[in-house]
Amino acid sequence: MDIGFRMHAERTPNPDSIKWVLSQPVAAAAAGAHFGEAPAPDASPLAAALFEVEGVVGVFLGPSFVTITKGAESEWTDLAQPVVDAIKAWAATGEPALGPGWVPPAAADEGGVVARILEVLDRDIRPFVAQDGGEIGFAGFRDGVVELVLQGACSGCPSSTITLKMGIEARLKEQIPEVEEVVAV
Repeated sequence: MDIGFRMHAERTPNPDSIKWVLSQPVAAAAAGAHFGEAPAPDASPLAAALFEVEGVVGVFLGPSFVTITKGAESEWTDLAQPVVDAIKAWAATGEPALGPGWVPPAAADEGGVVARILEVLDRDIRPFVAQDGGEIGFAGFRDGVVELVLQGACSGCPSSTITLKMGIEARLKEQIPEVEEVVAV
């Protein structure tokens, strides 16, 4: 492990998720990677190790952070040290967080309205959501309805409905007249 390795925890709006910010890249080459269950170690050695910590139910790998979501029955006082140990052990290996077995979600058709939706998400939404340890994944656009996947700290967050309707939906409707509604899938 690099002697300069540093890490700190940040609370998120979701009480079941904590964002660990690292002094080194995590998934910088990807738009982020969300795991709702343990992946194979060749897909993500880091996420696989984190799921070995009892009580971890979700892992989101961001550019320079890891957001961990715990089950409602678990306590952060029990999980924090094993999570920190798993992240430090991964950092010491020098291996990438996403391995050769990781397959990113299929790219959406970027024509017309979808391209504009993706542009607004990338420019106006994702940077703010990432600050809280989350990610918004685009799932589709049909009949005026934008379908999004809430990941990381956003998944199961008590504030996610307000963020989705008052923030994301309002911004997309303002920028793209074809958008009538935004839903989480």
